[in-house]
Amino acid sequence: MEEITAGEHRIPVLRTRVAVVGSGAAGYGTADALYEAGVRDILIVTEGRLMGTSRNTGSDKQTYYKLNMAGGIPDSVYDMARSLMRGGSMHGDIALSDAALSARAFFKLVNLGVPFPMNEYGEYVGYQTDHDTTTRATSAGPLTSKYMTEALECSVAQRKIPILDGHRVIRILTENDRATGLLTLCPAFAEKENPMGLCAVTAGDIVYAVGGPSAIYADTVYPESQTSSLGMAFEAGAAGANLTESQYGIASTAFRWNLSGTYQQVLPRYVSVDENGTEREFLTDAFASEEEMLSAVFSKGYEWPFDPKKTISGGSSRVDLAVFREKERGRQVFLDYTRNPSCLEQNGRFEPMLLPENARKYLENSEALLPLPLDRLIRMNRPAVELYAAHGIDLSREKLEIAVCAQHCNGGLAVGRTRESTTLRNFYAVGECAGTFGVYRPGGSALNSTQTGALLAAMDIAAKGSVPPPSEEEVRRLAVSEWKRLFSMQGEVTREEILFRRRKLGERMSDCAAFLRNPEKIDAAFSACRAAVASFESDYGVCDKTLLIDALINRDILVTQLVFLGALRDYLADGGKSRGSYLVTEGDAESALCEVPAMDTVHGAFVQNTTLSGWETSSVFEPVRPLPESDQWFERVWNRYREMKK
Repeated sequence: MEEITAGEHRIPVLRTRVAVVGSGAAGYGTADALYEAGVRDILIVTEGRLMGTSRNTGSDKQTYYKLNMAGGIPDSVYDMARSLMRGGSMHGDIALSDAALSARAFFKLVNLGVPFPMNEYGEYVGYQTDHDTTTRATSAGPLTSKYMTEALECSVAQRKIPILDGHRVIRILTENDRATGLLTLCPAFAEKENPMGLCAVTAGDIVYAVGGPSAIYADTVYPESQTSSLGMAFEAGAAGANLTESQYGIASTAFRWNLSGTYQQVLPRYVSVDENGTEREFLTDAFASEEEMLSAVFSKGYEWPFDPKKTISGGSSRVDLAVFREKERGRQVFLDYTRNPSCLEQNGRFEPMLLPENARKYLENSEALLPLPLDRLIRMNRPAVELYAAHGIDLSREKLEIAVCAQHCNGGLAVGRTRESTTLRNFYAVGECAGTFGVYRPGGSALNSTQTGALLAAMDIAAKGSVPPPSEEEVRRLAVSEWKRLFSMQGEVTREEILFRRRKLGERMSDCAAFLRNPEKIDAAFSACRAAVASFESDYGVCDKTLLIDALINRDILVTQLVFLGALRDYLADGGKSRGSYLVTEGDAESALCEVPAMDTVHGAFVQNTTLSGWETSSVFEPVRPLPESDQWFERVWNRYREMKK
């Protein structure tokens, strides 16, 4: 193994053609697609093989979005692309590629064994998901993305693609606006001659598949094992796109899980508990009538993410505001599947005629017009109950504590159609860390994008062939510089203190820049982030070198928050208003329940690109590229394709 000497220490150097960072559905999908495209020199780098979002999150029936493949409903690649673009702020060439490759990506997963349901005729039937009007959605159950990850991992293992496990990436190496490698910390690499476990990886191309900004919020459904990794990309020169756009929804907090779909459609009881243990049903306070409240809870099932357009006139997002208001008042909030909302009972018995008509018909058609929410949930979606049981939570005995949580980032790193960064050459972003989505997106389109993005990146990397190796002297200079910085971080900070600070960073972000966004608080948080990043090395002198990874996670969170807050400031300064999954307000949840939100009507025609330089951010609003008029003449396409394959 090659080495770089730094003082008395030695830093091992690994070399590869393509380094894929991440071990979720996007990372494994890219590595597998690269192999299929003829690229063999691949190295997967991961902080922890079992740690990512794909393997550890889901919902009642986690959705995968694809072209219609059943029945007589007409569909086309262009129809699907238009659906992806309909939410605004999404480029047409990206939407078209995501639609065009969806069938190929879907059937690859089917062939790898992901159990998407098929009827006796071979049709992959679907259902309607949020922010769509047709039936492109399918699901393998609550654990769809886990099944995808495991199937792709199995394929990667069969191809003997090596995995560098336990390596936290702490820096992206660059040379002349080109990504050239990575620096990682790995406790297993720590020894007398390398006490910090520092390692260098050089690569012709880097594919970043690290997921979303998981740890920047305190109230989040991302798994605790996944921490933010976008800050390093911003520092390396990768721009962000649509960083203002995330999704927020109701989720359980003890076991982090999205509570959409049937979890809401069975109409559980929403209760809050004060410090004295006094319990009350609070949702009726936010609605004009009990029927309106029940209808909103039922609608929350398929209108799950918070939406400012649905905060008035009995809208389903008044549920989110009511939950948040109770928490602002210092109460815990729960979903209870053991009892009905009191307004659904007469003389202590469930009365179906008290249900809103849409809910009653749905439950009747599902053969689930049963006495208790838990009974209804078991009838419609038993795996949704078994999931909690597998994590030690018995829904027949326990209430679920909930919050309005960050659950997906529609923005991310700015990339073109092939998923290569728009500002950093030889650097690709695939999956949630790629900023390919607009303001609204159809549910399940994120899982589709993990696979279409993987194909696009792999095809582009394979087509361009070999890449000039990085300057060995520059790699050495950057590695030694990082070693010196890390070696200087010595002090008395403990792991408990690092985690306490991390929690405070998340609470500040959740308070000002989640689904309720306060401009004044955003400005203050941005200034605080900038100051904390500038003083990081002196603030995080650790008492033990094994704590460097935890400390650097906090640094990445700070940098990520800084760029996200900067994008928010730029959006608001440009006249941006409420849209997507957030409400711009100077008040709290109480006042938001009384407001008619001012909705943004301008910025959907643009993609906001944000860059970081010298701990300052700047944004450019780029007009959305329209849906391309692709060449449909077979002979011309065939000839070009054959030439490309030579």
